[in-house]
Amino acid sequence: MPSSAEPITDRQLNRATLERQFLLRRESMPLVDAVEKLVGLQAQNPLDPYLALWSRTEGFDPHALGGLISDRSLVRMTVMRGTIHLLTADDALWLRPLTQPVLSAELARHRDFSPALAGIDLEPILTFARPLLSASPLSGPQLRAALAERFPHLDPAAMAYACRCLLPLVQAPPRGVWGETRQVEVTTLDSWVGKPLDPAPSRTEMWLRYLAAFGPASVADIANWSRLGGWRQVVEQTRPHLVTFRNERGTELFDLPHAPRPAPDTPAPVRFLPEYDNLLLGHADRSRFSGGASFVGATRGIKGTVLIDGTVQAIWRFEGGKNARTLVVEHWPLAKADLLAVAEEANNVGLFWHADSATSIELREIQ
Repeated sequence: MPSSAEPITDRQLNRATLERQFLLRRESMPLVDAVEKLVGLQAQNPLDPYLALWSRTEGFDPHALGGLISDRSLVRMTVMRGTIHLLTADDALWLRPLTQPVLSAELARHRDFSPALAGIDLEPILTFARPLLSASPLSGPQLRAALAERFPHLDPAAMAYACRCLLPLVQAPPRGVWGETRQVEVTTLDSWVGKPLDPAPSRTEMWLRYLAAFGPASVADIANWSRLGGWRQVVEQTRPHLVTFRNERGTELFDLPHAPRPAPDTPAPVRFLPEYDNLLLGHADRSRFSGGASFVGATRGIKGTVLIDGTVQAIWRFEGGKNARTLVVEHWPLAKADLLAVAEEANNVGLFWHADSATSIELREIQ
């Protein structure tokens, strides 16, 4: 193991993370294993995990993924960064307790609900709501109505938000199931999967799992991905078991000794990512994916991003009515071979996303 940090380029970091994210080639593996290795998938847009996994796995079947949500092998719940993720049931049981400080902080700083709950003992509210939510999934209106009846002197919306932040709630299917639509209904994680939450979840495990999926990475990167503070002590405790690097900006990065770090000239195919994808949300420093473009992190108003040679060089969205669809790709100037590859993959995306209707492809160069 080296005694000092080795230099590593953004290009090397790019290929290392793409390899771990299954974006250098589509991998053939069970979907539960893929979700586990990725430490979950961003899922506040219910269908984002479908495109994310279609771009990462061989022979992806959206109905198979929906079936795993329905049979409770996978769950949708709020964890890292206070956002909805699609997780394996087993990972949810330890990740949800670890991320409780993030959700507690959200409740404490909420502009409307925090003042409404100031000075209120929340334990009676949670004690009332917990068995109610464990018995059967409830919609927001149903939960607010039950809380208003039991605690008529308190703001029902604020109480419901407290339940969202302080109880381990999963979104029950058919929410998030391919081809289905349903308003959000929530129930408790332990009642849903029939297992208790981990009473002593390990931050060290979270750090090492993060490196396996996103590394090499810095202390700031894991803090950005998780939105948890206090990582320095965990990192220092694991330092003897890790390798270290310095990126092009001099930041110290850590990695698992035997994690894959492919050669920087390893080919990276064109890949379409959903509007929210952990690949682009998993680091504080996203230079490894920028490619000199300004798209990284700028996802407002678009459907998603396009990786070309491993970096974000285009954005995409659907335009058109219900029966006439156009997939629009806006891109920086590209070589002809790259344009052809983008058009081919865009056509594949159209066939996957709208198998029941024709999709036309329109490429627009950004001047």
